[in-house]
Amino acid sequence: MTFNALRPVATRVIDPLADFFVKNEVSPDTVSIVSLICAFFAGLSFYLSPEYKELTLLAGILVVFNSLFDALDGVIARKSNRATPRGDFLDHVIDRYSDIFIICSIFFAGYVSWQIGVTAIVGVLLTSYLGTQAQALNLGRYYGGIMGRADRLVVIIIAAFANSVYLSPIAGFTILGWAVILIAVTSHITALQRIVYIWNRLE
Repeated sequence: MTFNALRPVATRVIDPLADFFVKNEVSPDTVSIVSLICAFFAGLSFYLSPEYKELTLLAGILVVFNSLFDALDGVIARKSNRATPRGDFLDHVIDRYSDIFIICSIFFAGYVSWQIGVTAIVGVLLTSYLGTQAQALNLGRYYGGIMGRADRLVVIIIAAFANSVYLSPIAGFTILGWAVILIAVTSHITALQRIVYIWNRLE
């Protein structure tokens, strides 16, 4: 993944927070559900942002919290010895709904055409499916490729913050629009990378 270099920095933030939640007996499933709530309101904020520009910044902040809680739930589960197949299943389901809330709301709001938006969300869902399909084929969960979920979220966060400051289109699209286009292209490239990886491992 493109942003793997940021993991050591993220760990220094996530580990103390996870310890706090474990100490206060907050379940990882609760944290997963909070991440979904953040994604839902991020999507709502993106959808309303063409009319209320300040909501673009709020949406970016909510995506940050969605990312944070999404990273926390697994760490909490491991630290508290509460990792279960149900928790892992719930985490994947919530991640997919979060992707749909966030990305679909951006193109529903008109930042890009529906054709580009559908291309993006199909690429995102296909990429995620292939990662779990590798696991189903006993190859281990595969996160490879140029645009994994962490990468997408960073792109959306940066684009939301930038779009809240600079509203004018660049070559026909706002910064958020270009972010969706970038995700549309790179997600399908990532899907192809994962297809090749899985196919070769199955030989």
